[in-house]
Amino acid sequence: MISNIGNQIKSKVSDLKSEFIYRTELIKYAGKVPVIEERDRKIVDALKTEGVYVTSLEELDISSTFTLLKAASNYLSGMLSVNRSDRTEKLPQIYTMTDLPEFSQWGKEKRLLSIIENYIGLPVAFHGVHLRKDFPNENQFGTLLWHKDSEDRRIVKVIVYLSDVEEHHGPFEYIPLSLTSARNLNYSRIYYKLWQSNYVGINDEQVQEIIPKKYWKSCPGPAGTVIFVDTRCTLHHGTLRTQDRSALFFVYTANPPQRPELCTQYWDDTFPKPEVLCKA
Repeated sequence: MISNIGNQIKSKVSDLKSEFIYRTELIKYAGKVPVIEERDRKIVDALKTEGVYVTSLEELDISSTFTLLKAASNYLSGMLSVNRSDRTEKLPQIYTMTDLPEFSQWGKEKRLLSIIENYIGLPVAFHGVHLRKDFPNENQFGTLLWHKDSEDRRIVKVIVYLSDVEEHHGPFEYIPLSLTSARNLNYSRIYYKLWQSNYVGINDEQVQEIIPKKYWKSCPGPAGTVIFVDTRCTLHHGTLRTQDRSALFFVYTANPPQRPELCTQYWDDTFPKPEVLCKA
């Protein structure tokens, strides 16, 4: 018992020390973040106030986009058109694309990194990119549950729709930060339910008990839609779908992140890499 209390105290002291160092680094780095254009400042401001900013590849106008889309289309054509699993819960098919220059070049574009660095407030780590195909599901599980990611204090994911996404494709959905911030009573109520789920996630009914559905924000859009989202601070999920959805997920944190052990999935063998699947 005494040993457990001692370990809890040590853990709390360690957390406080880590938080102090983090806050100090933010202050020290504040004058070093790169200068960005006004159009990109809108993205940063929206991430801070809303948690999400929706734009398009056309509006971003990044030079390597054509190469990215051509490569994505090539690999996407090799993915299953139907998840043949007999399981009731059809898992997404995910490729780790981080080692391929067509994908990493886009993810490391200076403009993108500058936007994200301005939001995170520290030097940025680009961890990698997943090409993901989600299949029809009737029940919530995995990332279809409402959740928050935990790799770092701030995590930016840039989601690129590779196909048109309407309601039946299961668009990304979130709740604005103003309704779940630490100054809002909903914050502790949401975290309590997440804690009860062991941080796996909570379903629509549980969220609706706290935040009515009319306040949820769905993000449908045509192919080429781009979603910037802080997946640590923003309660979010993918919605139930009756048709496939294809997208790219680019992932960024501070360098180093608070929990680097959770970031390895974007470059290690957690998910297959294209060359392995092509040989199969």
